[in-house]
Amino acid sequence: MGIIVKPLVTEKQTKTTEKFGNRYGFVVLRQADKTEIKKAIEELYDVKVVKINTLIMPAKRKSRYTKAGVIEGRVPSYKKAIVTLAEGQSIDFYSNI
Repeated sequence: MGIIVKPLVTEKQTKTTEKFGNRYGFVVLRQADKTEIKKAIEELYDVKVVKINTLIMPAKRKSRYTKAGVIEGRVPSYKKAIVTLAEGQSIDFYSNI
């Protein structure tokens, strides 16, 4: 799993997967391009990838309130890949649980 960091399992991505049926999200290395991402997903999940959309999510500032006061920090930016699979194929993220 050199190129693929982790699959995106968020509410928004789950709704997209349910709506379209064959779109999945992954966090990938920032320097990875679409051909490398396609090859890695096809090898790892044994599926046929039709289309890949990539985007770089910007860094965000975060703060939380604690007993010691306000703690401020930031969440780093990352690259996200939305993968569209061939018709009739799917990926089961929960099979190993």
